[in-house]
Amino acid sequence: MKNLSIGVFLMLFSSLFILNGCARHVTKGEKFPLLYQERPLTILVLPPINRTTAADAKEYYATTITEPLSLFGYYVLPIEVTSDILKMEGIYDTELLLRTPPQKFKTYFGADAVLYTTIEQWDVSYLVLSSTLTVAIRCVLKSAVSGETLWQRKSFVKVDLSGSNRSVTSYLDIAMQVATTAVRTAMADYVPCAMQANYIALATIPVGKYHPMHGKDGNEKFIDQVEAKK
Repeated sequence: MKNLSIGVFLMLFSSLFILNGCARHVTKGEKFPLLYQERPLTILVLPPINRTTAADAKEYYATTITEPLSLFGYYVLPIEVTSDILKMEGIYDTELLLRTPPQKFKTYFGADAVLYTTIEQWDVSYLVLSSTLTVAIRCVLKSAVSGETLWQRKSFVKVDLSGSNRSVTSYLDIAMQVATTAVRTAMADYVPCAMQANYIALATIPVGKYHPMHGKDGNEKFIDQVEAKK
């Protein structure tokens, strides 16, 4: 309980620092005016772009995005069907997807908007006494009519996999704990983490036609993300 309280305190302190330092509150209407103007209904989710070394990340992540988008009031074109069509058209490759104008997907699928997703982290970090699973994603929604960016957001989820805080008194204990953690993380399920990351990101999107707050959430505020200067 003590460790939990400290963790909550640090999280709140970090949030306060962000609010006072490099972030600000904005309304959905201020941040995403084009989305309110165009009011897209049908969204095409393109195959995710995988920037990690996890070969299976794309397949796992693709199963996590339809449900949250639907709950936020949008109609999502069936991902498996659209993926098959893209393969037949020869534009399933990542670079080709990025170079294809969004308006083309209006022609191919009748979509109002196109969601580009990038997997930026999908890994487990091992330490001597603990390990963490991290999923980080970036979502960009572009208009299939104007080609403009309607909404974008980054999100990440980090989960502690160490399980126990017991003390370790010998190198043998350390080796056994690392081995146990490796077995557990080898079977770790990334899908719930990816799903959570999606919900965190989509919490800022103006809701779609099939949501009761459609057209009424323009004054809702959230913490704006500020891109770091390179």
